Amino acid sequence: MQFELTDEDRMIQDAARDFAQRAVAPGAAQRDRDEEFPADIVRQLGELGFLGVKIGDRYGGAGANNVGYVLALREMARACAATAVAMAVTNMVADAIEMFGSDEQRDRWLKPLMRGDLCAAAFCLSEPEVGSDSTALRTTARRDGDCYLLNGTKSWVSSGPHAGLNLIFATLDRSQGARAVTAFVVEPKTPGLTIARVEDKMGLRGSETAQYVLEDARVPVANRLAGDGEGMKIALGVLDGGRIGIGAQSVGVGEAALAEGVRYAKMRKAFGQEIAGFQALQWMIADTATELEAAWLLTLRAASLRDTGQRVSREASMAKVFSSEACGRAVDRMLQIHGGYGYTRDYPIERLYRDARVFRIYEGTSEVQRLVIARALLKEQ
Repeated sequence: MQFELTDEDRMIQDAARDFAQRAVAPGAAQRDRDEEFPADIVRQLGELGFLGVKIGDRYGGAGANNVGYVLALREMARACAATAVAMAVTNMVADAIEMFGSDEQRDRWLKPLMRGDLCAAAFCLSEPEVGSDSTALRTTARRDGDCYLLNGTKSWVSSGPHAGLNLIFATLDRSQGARAVTAFVVEPKTPGLTIARVEDKMGLRGSETAQYVLEDARVPVANRLAGDGEGMKIALGVLDGGRIGIGAQSVGVGEAALAEGVRYAKMRKAFGQEIAGFQALQWMIADTATELEAAWLLTLRAASLRDTGQRVSREASMAKVFSSEACGRAVDRMLQIHGGYGYTRDYPIERLYRDARVFRIYEGTSEVQRLVIARALLKEQ
């Protein structure tokens, strides 16, 4: 399989890198300290087409493919992981609307979302008692005339306080499991939808994460995405792309950490020489670079296969689990190279270390990814 980038791929990568380094990276540390959501930057991402990298020109997206998407997301994560999260989740919601929405729904929601008018979008699947087992949703939807009444709680909603659109999954009948899960596009000012809390997180502190409470939230039937009981098909279809996106984010953060480690190793002196001259540190740098390269190839392979229209659940899980764990090792090694200084906020590696930890958890833990991979392999035999 060839991974030669097209001219369009390179153009997207260059545009993303330029914007990320010029507009995103300089304020990343301050936004982390202030827990400030990068609303203005996210709107600019919309203007540039990066909130819908795979959405066509008709709706204002970049009209690229999955490879172009991971190239752009990797650049954004290298500059600021929190900003990359807002970009990634908005792309997930945009993909769901583009793939499963009607023409009227696409016209209604995609155009303003792509322009940045709605700022970010939120993907609302997890609940306080529902994480890995997304078929056991407790949030309910009950038909009431030309509306549905939604009741329940949604957790870990990235960009929640700033989202102009929410893709919320609810069940029509808890006893029916996945067959009753239905997806709704819910606007933030919908009566009955409230933000109960904003989480005080370890990392990604520039990406506000909320808990929603729905109390007879009245959602028009016209806001249902696809049909009754088709929500799990939507969620699983979008999550494959989301997991590939986590692979790209992990590589971006890992590469940022590697750059910080190399820079510090060449600057710091001990025992009369640069610490970069010590074999122990050279091996840490070499192992990290090799693992990140392998992680990127797995991510690129999954994105490339998805562009052919294939189901890539196994490949997406491989990309996510390997990349997220490679990133975890990268930030740990590069912080070790910094010594005590790496444990302070004076150096970017401290923020990168905190940001990287969640990659092994959200959008399916490492343990869940291994289950997906193993079950796919066992099914093939």
